[in-house]
Amino acid sequence: MKCILCEGATKEFWKSKNREFVECTTCGGIQLLPDFFISKNAEEKRYLTHNNDIEDLGYQDFVSPITSQILTDFTSKHSGLDYGCGTGPVAANILEKQGYSIALYDPYFYPNTTVLNATYDFIICCEVMEHFYEPKREFSELAQRLNAGGKLYCKTSIYSEEIDFNNWYYKNDRTHVFFYTAKSLEWIKNNLGFSTLKINPKVIIFGK
Repeated sequence: MKCILCEGATKEFWKSKNREFVECTTCGGIQLLPDFFISKNAEEKRYLTHNNDIEDLGYQDFVSPITSQILTDFTSKHSGLDYGCGTGPVAANILEKQGYSIALYDPYFYPNTTVLNATYDFIICCEVMEHFYEPKREFSELAQRLNAGGKLYCKTSIYSEEIDFNNWYYKNDRTHVFFYTAKSLEWIKNNLGFSTLKINPKVIIFGK
C-alpha cells in the first residue's frame, strides 16, 4: 500500500495475529493496514472508556505542556480551536478559565463542522493525530485553519528506532492507526502548509 501521509512506498514492519503495520520508505511513518481498522461504532465505544474528567488533576497535568505553551505564546485576545477534543475538553477548559475563547470540534462528541469554516490563531491537537485515517488531508486542512503566525500544538508518542515496537504500549490501542517519526513531522512541515516545526519532549509545534 502507499503511505497514507506522503504516498510513498511501504514495506512490512510488524505483524501479529490481529494486526499488521507497514513502514513508509520515504517519511518513516508506521501505519496500520486498513484491513485491521475497527468500525466507527467500536471506535466511539473505545473513546467513551477514556477518563476525560476536566476536573481531574492528572488529566490537567497531562495536557499542561500544551496549555502552558499557549499561555506563553498567545493572549486571551487570540482565538483557538480544540480539534478532536473528545468527551472532556480539558485543555479548552483550562484556557477558558484564563479568559480564552476556544471552539470545540470532535467528530463523535462535538460534531459541529461550522467551526471548521473559521480560522484561528492556535489549534490544539492533543492525542489525536495518531487516530488520523487521512493524515495528509487533515494536516493540510489544519494548516488552512490557522491564521498567519498561528501555531498548531500536537501531543502524541513519536516512534524512533530506539523503541522496541513489539513491547510498545502505544501500538496496543486499536484506534491508533499511524505513528509519526521525526522524519514524518518534517515532511508535514515541508509539504502541508507549515513553515516551522519544533519537536519538544512533550509537545510538537507547527507554525504557519
